[in-house]
Amino acid sequence: MVSSASGLCKEVKIIVEYIRYELKEHPLESLVEAYAKAGAHLQAAPECLGYELAAARDAPSSFTLRILWTSADSHLQGFRKGPNFPPFVQLVRPFIAEIAEMRHYAGVGVEWSR
Repeated sequence: MVSSASGLCKEVKIIVEYIRYELKEHPLESLVEAYAKAGAHLQAAPECLGYELAAARDAPSSFTLRILWTSADSHLQGFRKGPNFPPFVQLVRPFIAEIAEMRHYAGVGVEWSR
């Protein structure tokens, strides 16, 4: 649940996972290539609603992966225990030691997009 400024609570359904990489051991092209392949396993997972890998413009070894999940539980209990996780993690395993941050975030209702 997330509290709004008015004190009302609403159930959070979509969870955003951010994984921030600081590459020190691998070339940046290898991370991009790994996620280009691993993305097929995210796309096949019903728990995943979308993803985006972005590179920092001012720090070429810094990347952020943003994954939209139907819920934190569906990510941790569904995807991670399901058939799409083993081939996904096999492709990205070489980069796990270069993760600087990995967290789930829930929107708080302050948003806008065009």
